[in-house]
Amino acid sequence: MSLTLLLSIGIIITVIFHFIGVYAGAKKIVWVAIILIWAGAISVATSEVKPKAYDEIKQMKGKYPQTDKIINESLPKVSVYEMILIKNSFLRHEPKE
Repeated sequence: MSLTLLLSIGIIITVIFHFIGVYAGAKKIVWVAIILIWAGAISVATSEVKPKAYDEIKQMKGKYPQTDKIINESLPKVSVYEMILIKNSFLRHEPKE
């Protein structure tokens, strides 16, 4: 999933929540909730992965050039979003059993 697609989905959901707030007469409460949801999502996506994930990266490194490129761009501190990109690239190239 690309970042553009994720952001587009987030913007569409924000607009839907806005109109729900207008209809319910609670625009301020809905916008506070929207801001908290966006802040939480951004915080999770940009946080660093656990040490166990670095072991997985070591196992994936060196098998596929496309995946290695993403890994090298992400290191030394890998975020959750970058880890998702690395795993997607690896699984896309991994032969199906």
